[in-house]
Amino acid sequence: MKRLLPKGLLMALKILIAVCGVSYLVVLGYGLAAHSGGEPSAMLQVANVKQGAMEITVACTGSLRAVGTVEVGTEVSGTIGKVLVDYNDRVLKGQVMAELDLELFESAEAEARAATMRAEALYRQALSELQRNQPLNEQGHLSDQEFLEHRTTLATTLADLQSSKAALAKARINLRKASILSPIDGTVIERQIEVGQTVAASYSTPTLFVLAEDLARMEIEADVDESDIGQIHQGQTVRFTVQAYPEQEFDGRVAQIRLNPAEVSNVVTYTVVVEAPNQQGLLLPGMTATADFVVEQVENALLVPNAALQYAARKAPGADGAAVVILGADGQTKRISVLAGLSDGVHTTVAASGLAEGMAVVTGEPTRERDSGGSLFSRLMPKPRGGRRP
Repeated sequence: MKRLLPKGLLMALKILIAVCGVSYLVVLGYGLAAHSGGEPSAMLQVANVKQGAMEITVACTGSLRAVGTVEVGTEVSGTIGKVLVDYNDRVLKGQVMAELDLELFESAEAEARAATMRAEALYRQALSELQRNQPLNEQGHLSDQEFLEHRTTLATTLADLQSSKAALAKARINLRKASILSPIDGTVIERQIEVGQTVAASYSTPTLFVLAEDLARMEIEADVDESDIGQIHQGQTVRFTVQAYPEQEFDGRVAQIRLNPAEVSNVVTYTVVVEAPNQQGLLLPGMTATADFVVEQVENALLVPNAALQYAARKAPGADGAAVVILGADGQTKRISVLAGLSDGVHTTVAASGLAEGMAVVTGEPTRERDSGGSLFSRLMPKPRGGRRP
C-alpha cells in the first residue's frame, strides 16, 4: 500500500492534534470550575458601610402668613372720599389711612349741636320759671297743682337736653370714625377700597385694609395627617422650602398644635402652626411651604443598606436579632450581629463591634449571566466583537 503522506509530516500532524486536545481539556476544566461557583465571593453584590447622619421626618405642606395680621374696617357707612395708603406702605398706630366723605357727618354733627343749644335754652327757661314761682308756692299764692306743671316742664326740658347731648356725642363719634385709623404699627398687605366706593356697616364691619404687624416673623399653618400627628410636639424643629427659592432651606419651630380637626374627603388633618423667622424678608404671605418635621435624628452613625440586613436574615432565618454579612479582603464572608436603629427606608443605622466605615457588606446573591447557546463548547468559546454569536 502506497503512503499518502510523508512520515515526518504525519508525525507533526499527530503532535498538533495532541496539543489541541490537551488545550481543549484545560479550557474545559477552567470553564467548568468558573460555572460551578468556585469563587462565589467575587460575584456577590456588596456595598460599603458609611458613616453619617440619619433623621426621620414627617412631610406636609402649608401656607405662610404674617404674624399679628389685623383686618381694619369701618363702623360707619358712607362713600370713600380719600385713600391715603397703598400696598406695602408702612403705617404707624393712629395714622389716617382713608376717609369717608365728611359732608353728611359734618352736617349731622352741626344739626345735633343746634338741637343741643335749643334744648339748653328751653331748660334754662324752665329753670327760671320754676325759680320764679317757687316763692309764690311757698307763700300760698300758687297752688301745688299749678307749681307741679313748672316742675314737670323743668324735668322734661332736662331730659331733652341730655338726649340732645347724647345725639351730639354720637354725631361727633361718627365724624371721628369717618377717618379710618391704623390700630397698630405695621405694613399694608391688602387694600380693598377705592375712592368713590360705598361701604355699608349695617350688618357686619367691612374689611378695608389688612395690616401685618411684623413681616420679619412669619407663620406656617401646616395640615398634618392624623396618622402623623402623634409624632409632632411643641418646640419641634422644622425645615421647609418654598417654590420661590427651591434651593434654599429655611428653619422653624412648632409653636402650636390646634386640637380642632378638619375632615376633607374622609381624610382627617390637624393644623400645626410653625414659627418661621424672616429676617431677610424672602418669605411672603400666601407662599406655599413644603415642611419636614424632624422626628428623630442621630449624628455620626454607621449606615448600612437595608438590603444587607435582609440578605443576612435570609441566610440565617432562625437567628435572633439583626445581622450583616461582611466580605473580607481574602474573599471570605463573615456574619456579624448588629443593633439596628433608625431607618429611612433605604439605609439603617447600626451599632456593632467589629464593624467600621468602609467595610463591604453583602447585599445580594451572585449574579450569573444567562447563556444563549445550548452546548458547553458554545458557552466556553468567546463571543465575536461587534455582533452576536451565531
